[in-house]
Order: sequence, then C-alpha cells, then structure tokens
Amino acid sequence: MKKVLIVTYYWPPAGGPGVQRWLKFVTYLRDYGIEPILYLPENPQYPILDTSLSDEVPEGITIYSRPIFEPYGIARMFSSKKTKRISSGIIQTKNQSALEKMMLWIRGNFFIPDARKYWLKPSVKFLSELLDQQPIEAIITTGPPHSVHLIGKELKNKYGLHWLADFRDPWTSIGYHKKLRLTKSSKKKHKQLESSVLNTADQIVVTSQTTKKEFETITQQPITVITNGYDTGYKGGIDLDKPFTISHIGSLLTGRNPKNLWKVLSDLASRNEVFRSDLQLEFIGVVSKDVMDTLYRYELAPYIKMRGYLSHAEAMRRQQSSQILLLVEIDSEETKGIVPGKLFEYMAANRPILALGPAEWEVATMIQDTETGVAFDYHEREALEQVLLKWYNAYKKGTLQVQSKDIENYSRKALTQRLANLL
Repeated sequence: MKKVLIVTYYWPPAGGPGVQRWLKFVTYLRDYGIEPILYLPENPQYPILDTSLSDEVPEGITIYSRPIFEPYGIARMFSSKKTKRISSGIIQTKNQSALEKMMLWIRGNFFIPDARKYWLKPSVKFLSELLDQQPIEAIITTGPPHSVHLIGKELKNKYGLHWLADFRDPWTSIGYHKKLRLTKSSKKKHKQLESSVLNTADQIVVTSQTTKKEFETITQQPITVITNGYDTGYKGGIDLDKPFTISHIGSLLTGRNPKNLWKVLSDLASRNEVFRSDLQLEFIGVVSKDVMDTLYRYELAPYIKMRGYLSHAEAMRRQQSSQILLLVEIDSEETKGIVPGKLFEYMAANRPILALGPAEWEVATMIQDTETGVAFDYHEREALEQVLLKWYNAYKKGTLQVQSKDIENYSRKALTQRLANLL
C-alpha cells in the first residue's frame, strides 16, 4: 500500500465536523490502496470533546504524536470562559470587555497564523527523523489551524514529497478574521503565508466552489473541491417528535442570528393557539448570547429546549427524529462559500432542511439540487412564513417528509475515493 502521512490538529476525542471529516477519510483510505499514518498533538486544548468518536478510529492505524505548547492554556488563568469562546471561534462583537479586546489583539497579532504556531518547529524535527527512517510517498495537512500547513510546507521543501493541503475553511477570508483586530503588518503577514502555502502545495483541496474560485486568484496549482459528507448513519428505528420541532444541531455562533425567522415564528405563535402549543425550538450545542437575546426579545423563550453538546451518535438520532432541521450561516459576503459539515448529515437524515444564510449562498444551490429543503436569505419573510405554514400543515397530517435525490455523491466513501484519486 502507498503510505501517506496525515498531519492534523483535530482528532478524537475532539468533537466537531472537522474531526469527522478526517476520521472518515482515514477509515476508508485503505479500501483504495492507501495506508494512512497520523501525526497529532499529544496534549491539545480542544474546545469541544466527543469521546464516542474514539470508538470509530480504525484498528491498526499508526499514530505518532508530540507535545504542543498552546498559549490558550496561559490565557485560561485570566478568563477560562472567554478563552474557550475565542478558541471555538465565538467572538462577541458587542459589549467586549477590555480583557477580551486585549486577548483578541494578542491572538491576532502575536500568534500568526494562529495560536498553534509553536507546534511547527518540533513537528518538523520529529517528522524529518521519521521520514529519514521509512518510505512515505505523500503528506497531507488539514487546516484550520492553518499553522499545520506550514509543517507541510517545510517538509515539502526539505524532502520534495508530494504535498496535498486540505482547507476545511478559508484562511484570510474566513468570517472571524476581521474580528481579530489585526494591524496592517499582521494582515500582510497572513496574506504572505497564505500565498506561500497555496503556491507550494502540489494539490489543494477545498470544501466549496467559492473557496476554489477565491484561491484561483492566488495560485495556479490544481484545486479540487471535496465537500464534507455523511456516513451510513444510524439504522435503528426512530420515531418522529410529537411537537413541531425545529432543531439546530451544532454551535450557533455569533452572527448566525436569522431575525426574520424568529420574527415569523413569533408572529405565527401569537396568532395561532394550536401552532403555539405544537412549536418547539431545539438547540443542540453552544448558542451565542446575541442569538439568545433575540429569541427572548421575540418572546420565544417558552418554546426553547436547550440540549447542550451531545455526542455525534446522539446528534444523528436527533437529526432523524426532528420535524425540521435548521441550518444557519452568517449573513455576509465572506460566508457565501461556507458549507457546514452538518448539511450532509441533515440530507441523510431525510428530514426537511430550513436553511438561512447570505444571498447567493452555495448551500442554497446544493439544497435545491438535492430537493432536501428550502433556503432563504436574511431579508425574506413572506415566503419563509408560507413554507413554514405548508410544512406545519403537512406535520399535522403526518405527511411531512422529503424525497431527496443524488445525495449519494456526498457519502463519505465516495468522497474518500475522490481523495484517493488525487494521491
């Protein structure tokens, strides 16, 4: 088998879609003649844990790890809550404390490209010794954190290995980048590092067409879109919720706040006593303060069920039992190409998807093409209300369902085959 070294920061017991992407690639790569060798941090500071994912790691996989120094550990001595929030990508733009402003400025200007930069030198040293001892034919790095790509760049320059850089999210155009209080010189440094990685890697993989188009303005290296996907999923019998449940599964971070949806639901609940008695808004994962404040302002508190973080297996069960699955993205130009990993598991759950995001959102086209739901922008209200009423009436009749098509293209195994073809 062809041996491929995969360098990633996120791995079980970390939780989240970034972990699942590479856990599934590693699971299926052997089916295509590729033996994955993992390199991970030994003592990472993961913001979310899901120990159930550890049970899905394939047997016999070779895993190497080395310690990592992360300044988040020091920052927690000052404010554990704020540090965890920032490391999770939750950046409050309103009512920031002086401490939070300082922490963001330090994070953005002292730790370039990110706070895991100190893993670079010890990793290059260790992996150089490893590459001197055994034949490895290619290296894959996956970010964020994008400092991981700098490890690949160093090893590419030193050994001439075939290097594939996987971008689960963009680099300088990602939504939170503008919130890091960057100086001009820091912005320039980020751009330089981004360009150097994109122009050194032999292959670049991205998760959306929008990111591909963006990167094509920076490099002429080949870029392939391989989205996230869904696995075979939970096969047991699942009963649908009795309430008219609208569930958001995953972190609802700052800015992902569709006020038009909250307004429509508030109006429907105030006008219709039966709708009011059936409605339930379920949130699984972290929900930012600005979203909660808006929900309370629209008097939706009686309908809210806060579930907190659930294991991946439990989240999949909730996807299949909820009446409607809610998908939300920040309303901005920079987020048009963000395709959340949960979209594909939503598709596989075979429940109607209600998506709200920016105009010309790439996700809207994918939902339309697969006939798995309906997508709206943040300014649509009348059409949104009509769809909700249509779905509610179908729910009352027991006929609320979707007839999806062509979602097989997003299965984890099919996506892994595309990755293997690149290697």
